[in-house]
Amino acid sequence: MVSGGAGHRAELESLAAALGGRARRDQPLGALTTYRVGGRAAVMVEAASEDDLLAVRRALAAHPVPVLVLGKGSNMLVADAGFDGLVVRVTLGDLDLDGPGGRAAPGPDRSGPTVVVRAGGGVGLPVLARRTVEASLTGLEWAVGVPGSVGGAVRMNAGGHGSDTATSLRRCRWLRLGGPEGGEDGPGALGLGYRHSVLHPDDVVVWAEFGLARGDPAVGRAAIAEIVRWRREHQPGGSNAGSIFTNPPGDAAGRLVEAAGLRGFALGSARVSEKHANFIQADDGGSADDVKRLIDHVQRVVAERFSVQLRTEVRLIGFPGADNGAHDHDVGGSVTGNPR
Repeated sequence: MVSGGAGHRAELESLAAALGGRARRDQPLGALTTYRVGGRAAVMVEAASEDDLLAVRRALAAHPVPVLVLGKGSNMLVADAGFDGLVVRVTLGDLDLDGPGGRAAPGPDRSGPTVVVRAGGGVGLPVLARRTVEASLTGLEWAVGVPGSVGGAVRMNAGGHGSDTATSLRRCRWLRLGGPEGGEDGPGALGLGYRHSVLHPDDVVVWAEFGLARGDPAVGRAAIAEIVRWRREHQPGGSNAGSIFTNPPGDAAGRLVEAAGLRGFALGSARVSEKHANFIQADDGGSADDVKRLIDHVQRVVAERFSVQLRTEVRLIGFPGADNGAHDHDVGGSVTGNPR
């Protein structure tokens, strides 16, 4: 792991001491992502409660170091050199299918009751989709195909199959690890757009509430089965992070990559998928740096041939000059502004 110098290492040591038993040193990080490649975290904390997050906030206030928020690791590529800072792995897993206090609320069209479901930021989206269907609720079936967490879904307005997080999100609680900011906000205040929100890289979603309609579980199960079937038919398995690039206005990233003749193109242990050209797969035991080299190559070729600059949807962690998912408290800002 590349070191940030003696002062940085001393700050990390002081941070770990301040966190006490919550802190773990030199932890595998790439293995916690769906790419299954990449390096290690200098310090890691598992945040299973809001108290854990507040302890991290206090420690960072006294010992500022770069911090990375990790959910299910489904939209992240970690450099082989790892991340020389604090990783906060969010495992907040409460799931209340009856809503807070069992309450219901008017639906978006004010025509009927909507059940308000509350899910912790660490709850997996496929779990949320299946559990809500079995509770006779509808509106989150699309989420079965997204292997991320509730917190990540809010942060990037995840979506698919004709819907997204903003469609049913009512409210979320969040807090900023690097400062006193936080609160409870609805989707309007979060600035949700296409794979975007105004949440910072070091903002953690503690919980989110979704307004769902009553539905027939049999119909929900059928919808989930169709989504799973479609994804297996059209998208590759193996080690990847889903779509690598966001779709440019009026076009599809996968179409551009394929039109550039890059379907199946390989560099080292990384390859553009033969099944879907907006996926880049890593070999078992491969190199994250190979994946990054291939991302750069695809962007360069598409720009040269079509004058379109593809933007990465995947978060790039630990790559010099390319981080788009970590927050550096030493410099007081995110490395770049591409939220999850």
